[in-house]
Amino acid sequence: MRLTTKGRFAVTAMIDLGLRSTNGPVALAAISQRQQISLSYLEQLFGKLRRHELVESTRGPGGGYTLGRKAEEISVADIIVAVDEPLDATQCQGKENCHDDRRCMTHDLWARLNERMYDYLSSVSLADLVEHQSGKHVAVLHDWRADQKNAAPKPVVLVPA
Repeated sequence: MRLTTKGRFAVTAMIDLGLRSTNGPVALAAISQRQQISLSYLEQLFGKLRRHELVESTRGPGGGYTLGRKAEEISVADIIVAVDEPLDATQCQGKENCHDDRRCMTHDLWARLNERMYDYLSSVSLADLVEHQSGKHVAVLHDWRADQKNAAPKPVVLVPA
C-alpha cells in the first residue's frame, strides 16, 4: 500500500484536533503551525472531512473546527476514505481485468491485502491515537500475523515514546 501525503496529513491533523477540541473549536492555522502542514492544504482536507461529517466548523472570532462525532466513532479508515485516499495495493485502479483484458496473476493477493489494510485501519479509532499521543498505554489494533495460522489476533500494546 502506498499511503500518500493526503492521508497522512489528514490523520495527523485529526489527531491534533482530537487532542485539543475538548476546549472548543481549533483553528486550522494553529494545526498548520504545530504540524507544519500548509494552511491551504489543510483547508482542502478539512473541506472533505466536513462533507463526510467527521468535523464541524464554527465561523467567526474564536471559530475553527471540532470533531463531528465522538473520537471513538471515527476510524482511521473513515478519515482516509473521506479525503479520497485510495486503499488499493493492486495497482489495477479497481478493474477486475487489468492485464490485457484478463486478471493479473497477483490480483487476488493484493486484493486480500487491501481487505486486511481496510480492516486494520477500521479497527483503529481516532480515540486510540489521541490516547496514545496523550501518553497513555492503549491496547490498539491486532497482530495480523496471528491470522496466518487462523489463530485469534493478539492485541498489540503501544508504548509511548
